[in-house]
Amino acid sequence: MTTIYKNVYVKETATIAGEYEANGPLKKYFDRTYTKDLYFGETSFEKAEIKLLRDVTALILRKSRLKEKEVDVIISGDLSNQIAASDYAMRDFDIPFLGIYNACATSSEGMIIAANFIEGKIYKKCLVTTSSHNTAAEKQYRNPTEYGTPKPDTATFTVTGGAAILLTNEKTNIKITSSTIGKVIDKNTMDVNHMGAVMAPAAADTIYRHLTDLKRAPDYYDLILTGDLGIYGKEILLDYMKTAYNLDISKQYNDCGTMIYDLKKQPVFAGGSGPACSALVNFAYIYQALKEKKFKRVLLVPTGALFSPTLFFQKESLPAIAHAISLEVVE
Repeated sequence: MTTIYKNVYVKETATIAGEYEANGPLKKYFDRTYTKDLYFGETSFEKAEIKLLRDVTALILRKSRLKEKEVDVIISGDLSNQIAASDYAMRDFDIPFLGIYNACATSSEGMIIAANFIEGKIYKKCLVTTSSHNTAAEKQYRNPTEYGTPKPDTATFTVTGGAAILLTNEKTNIKITSSTIGKVIDKNTMDVNHMGAVMAPAAADTIYRHLTDLKRAPDYYDLILTGDLGIYGKEILLDYMKTAYNLDISKQYNDCGTMIYDLKKQPVFAGGSGPACSALVNFAYIYQALKEKKFKRVLLVPTGALFSPTLFFQKESLPAIAHAISLEVVE
């Protein structure tokens, strides 16, 4: 389903990145970087991720010059079991809270919920946050890192970071104009080390439906940006769009997972992944590029693999989803 918005705007963003991300090509766009180690002064990686979310939420409130009582709701999610990072981080804020989960597509789900609240005149200011932490995620989804299990080139590297965006009905120069809610797509892929292959069909379905619903060609957008398909998933998506939908998006297309790291110098396999991957790129670099009018129309398509390690060990396949959000500069 594609929805048109008339009164939803981006007020502010905030981003905090980890060490690998700080050594990547987008460092200058992040508000803060935590580079000493992956503990950030805490006693566990899980508590370090809670700190990321807590700090980035406090940061966006300061940047927006808002008091907690002026925010109608915080919508947040992460990769940890029972979205624990979000649940625990929001203890420190006296703001109504909605916890959500769509894996690495969580930021787009949050933005869609917030945009509908604002367009429906239910709320005026909605804060959307998300995070991921490399080592916390690896403990949960992969073999224990202590095993030193080798990974194939198709594997991705979970991004460490926290990101936040404030949506409002107050007019700014950046407007959310539409969104397309994704469908759960499962092509019976069984390779947990090739998430690009898992998620590319979901991204293709959402992009196709978005363009079809709005009767737009790909060149309507200056940039169509998926979340974390990586270098191999990018190739699959482009091929899938051509063969399944007869659409060539190659001139407009890129992927956050291939942008956040220097793939020639950093040992990150096929690129970045995790909820913070697309959120850091979109809320830092893309937001700034829109403010500077380097882009005027951008379609963000964060992607997520909705699998459970428990169900995977029970021989279930890997479903995926992607949601689309269009951001446009207001002239």
